[in-house]
Amino acid sequence: MIQRLRLGVNIDHVATIRNARGGDHPDPVRAAQIVALCGGDGITAHLREDRRHIRDEDIARIQAATDLPLNFEMAATDEMLEFALRHRPHAACIVPERREERTTEGGLDAAGQHNRLAPIVARLSDAGIRVSLFIAPEERQIEAAMKLRAPVVELHTGEYAHAEGEQVAIELRRLSDMAALAAKNGIEPHAGHGLTYDNVQPVAAIPQLAELNIGHYLIGEAIFTGLEPAVLRMRELMDAAR
Repeated sequence: MIQRLRLGVNIDHVATIRNARGGDHPDPVRAAQIVALCGGDGITAHLREDRRHIRDEDIARIQAATDLPLNFEMAATDEMLEFALRHRPHAACIVPERREERTTEGGLDAAGQHNRLAPIVARLSDAGIRVSLFIAPEERQIEAAMKLRAPVVELHTGEYAHAEGEQVAIELRRLSDMAALAAKNGIEPHAGHGLTYDNVQPVAAIPQLAELNIGHYLIGEAIFTGLEPAVLRMRELMDAAR
């Protein structure tokens, strides 16, 4: 069992607010520094094709401003591969991306896109970047990650987060089973998407999980309480679940 569950904080939506009016405020770099000061374990930032929130220059500024590891979320495109190779983040999480979606919807089809993903995973790995695949909690996707030699998978928790009634337990079991399958096969399992104060603890209690990545909810709570109290509260709930 992994004793301490890491918390990665996605700061994309600090940049979303900034970009709503242009200019430099609020600065996602300041958010990254606050996360570092209050005990966060990592920063996640997604550079989208349309640059709707994080901008190119934000990545280098975040890396320079804090020693926390950067988890760079990226689509499987040549542009993003070259960007990652230039900036050398600690980790690169390959995610599905569609221009018309509001946020990342569902997991990457690693099984169906093996030929496209294989050279990207290989080049990132050769550069010393830890590769993660953001996938649905499905056996075929875990098997695909194994074939791609990805050291990490991030299990999409959206179905769990939106489930109601008996379906909650079903989705939680899927997450638990796939985390165990990944760990059994030498892949470190992470999880994220749609996690809140109200639903995080059952996921945090899954013993094989090493990290949760949470963004939208924490930035939303920060509007009312401040970012530091929001992160500390999530940290408290995660620790209690372990």
